[in-house]
Amino acid sequence: MSGKDLIYKKNTAWQKDGDVDKIYDFAQGYKKFLDACKTERLSVDYTVELLRKAGFKELEEGGDKVYQVFKSKSVAFAVLGKNPLVEGANVIASHIDSPRVDLKQNPFFESDDVCMAKTHYYGGIKKYQWFSTPLALHGVVIKSDGTKVKIDIGEESNDPVFVIPDLLPHLARKVQYAKKLPDAFDANKMNLVFSSMPAFGDDKKELSSRFKLRALQILNEKYGIKEKDFLSAELSLVPAGQARDAGIDASMILAYGQDDRVCSYCGLRALLDTQKSAKTTICYFADKEEIGSDGNTGAKSAFFKNFLQELLRLKGEDFGSYSLAKTLGNTQIISADVTAALNPNYPEVHDKQNATILGSGVEISKFGGGGGKYSSSDAGSEFVAKLTRIFDKNKVAWQMGSLGKVDEGGGGTIAKFLAALGADVVDCGTGLFGMHSLYELSSKVDVYNTYLAYSGFLREC
Repeated sequence: MSGKDLIYKKNTAWQKDGDVDKIYDFAQGYKKFLDACKTERLSVDYTVELLRKAGFKELEEGGDKVYQVFKSKSVAFAVLGKNPLVEGANVIASHIDSPRVDLKQNPFFESDDVCMAKTHYYGGIKKYQWFSTPLALHGVVIKSDGTKVKIDIGEESNDPVFVIPDLLPHLARKVQYAKKLPDAFDANKMNLVFSSMPAFGDDKKELSSRFKLRALQILNEKYGIKEKDFLSAELSLVPAGQARDAGIDASMILAYGQDDRVCSYCGLRALLDTQKSAKTTICYFADKEEIGSDGNTGAKSAFFKNFLQELLRLKGEDFGSYSLAKTLGNTQIISADVTAALNPNYPEVHDKQNATILGSGVEISKFGGGGGKYSSSDAGSEFVAKLTRIFDKNKVAWQMGSLGKVDEGGGGTIAKFLAALGADVVDCGTGLFGMHSLYELSSKVDVYNTYLAYSGFLREC
């Protein structure tokens, strides 16, 4: 055996000229997904639309291609295989929430002749990035009669956008520059400028809140809602605008929310494009990953287990607790989540020998967490080796990687919660520059190989 075969070396995934057109074509569909899916609710709606077009039915309707939406913010879908489900399924599990800024439940106040809106950030963000950038507003408002009103403002070219104004540098010396970065940008000052026009009419000139009133009048005229309706609303602010090609060669994608919609989209496409196999194949899109996977729509919830139990019932198998436990123990899961690619501007935070390289293919992380592998599932060698054999067989460009240097920081995924159910689980996804930034950067060749990896896993694992 030659030395070349003995030594492991990462190589660029841009190796096959014939694949370039496929890679760029795949990116077009992915960008449409990013533009349409800026919140978890929008992601569920768009996913269901694609599933219905592909012949999937709601689980209650039956059939061998089914899906189930849970609380409008999580969804699971499956193609039933020939083998008994109790022998295990192949699962791609990702999350569809992303870091953002939410409106508070009682958001509106008037200050200095401007109507403002209070916010609360969601997930791990660098607060300063959210100042002085165009923001779109998405979500739902539930009216007092129970009617649900969808709000989508800021994505169309003729829509207004919103902004959290930053302080000008001329006056920032004491308030910002003299402080440490986490303290310089106070979350309680991340108030949105909502409007600046007062309510009209002589009878309103003396009102103390006529600027706020005008904003509420517009909302009532357009959506039929009033201020009290916001108390139960879910409204999120995200960067306005479309996903864009990046680089002089258009080899990359710059967009909000690629963590983790890149893996969600690749999993969705992989399942839609995979022919029916012997084993049941499943995609699970979870909510709340960015805040610890808690709540009834997060990966800690009962939804995924309940979905499996319903599939057992649908296939005519025993669906009691023992059979469910056995099914989970035989199931293999890719925790499909992004990782940090080695940033050339900050190489000191990475272990270069074990870092993910942009453009070198999909990444496998045997473990995540931080410090001494704390808060991580640490996948078994047998499952990792099985996965890499499948990737090699399917000519997938893949690499082993880790998030950063030991004790530099760390991060987790939903892998540990799924592994706690007894399944074999490993993290596998796309490397990004600027993860959790307003605009994250991915390589099209990595995105495409993520899709190829998930397709091979669903077919053959």
